[in-house]
Amino acid sequence: MATIIDGKSAAADVVSKVKAAAEELTLASGLIPGIAVVIVGNDAASQVYVASKGRKARECGFSSTEHALAAETSERDLLILIGKLNADPDIHGILVQLPLPAHIDPGKIIQAIAPEKDVDGFHFTNVGKLGTGELDTAFVPCTPAGSMLLIEYVLGRDLSGLNAVVVGRSNIVGKPMANLLLNANATVTVAHSRTNDLPDICRRADILIAAVGRPEMIRRDWIKPGAVVIDVGINRIGEAASGKSKLVGDVAFAEAVENARAITPVPGGVGPMTIALLMANTLVSACRSANRAPPHF
Repeated sequence: MATIIDGKSAAADVVSKVKAAAEELTLASGLIPGIAVVIVGNDAASQVYVASKGRKARECGFSSTEHALAAETSERDLLILIGKLNADPDIHGILVQLPLPAHIDPGKIIQAIAPEKDVDGFHFTNVGKLGTGELDTAFVPCTPAGSMLLIEYVLGRDLSGLNAVVVGRSNIVGKPMANLLLNANATVTVAHSRTNDLPDICRRADILIAAVGRPEMIRRDWIKPGAVVIDVGINRIGEAASGKSKLVGDVAFAEAVENARAITPVPGGVGPMTIALLMANTLVSACRSANRAPPHF
């Protein structure tokens, strides 16, 4: 039976470290880490995410500001706001909540954020740094960064000799995850829904990352006995009899625990780590702006 990797506990450890380092930074320099969250429109899920980010930032001792814009806000006006936040010395992290309304190009908005304030890690400068192993100066997307910490809790930082399979090739999770695993010396295969004989490829993995966005696609017999399984998927499925829904991952959890050495649950696994690493990235940005060495997570 697999060990269940407790993402809530791991995230709490990260947040505790962020709070202590933020307090030390403020006492030493007078600088308070500042984060700005921009939301355009009235998407209910986005509003929940924005509120949770604000609460966590305040818990960490940060200054948190929210810019709630009407759905009809023009792309030009949003770019003007991003420019003002880039120039504001009290803001160290800028988050633009996705999705944006259809008339706004999200790529253009993301690339307008100053790379040193891009705590989501989506700017091409940070993507390039990650891809070339310049992790000391990059911002890494928060979900892959959090997933790597969970892997490290089980296997340590050096993954030499281990085969890792990433199922999913998104720019937000799959590709950065593969680069992080390569940087940790794993041998990495990136697979996806169109990969031939995907189950057989998954069976070769000592570390299996599921980030394909298909509920419970990965079954028990896809998992090598003793593998570490990180389930990044968050899928809401309905129960016809009750009319209710529940969250599940990309892995059939009840089956997978029989084969895996360790596995993340959904919810309560990778999810809490994402917001914790967002706070960590914002703290790192603030430390850099004050010319102080940031902590390692």
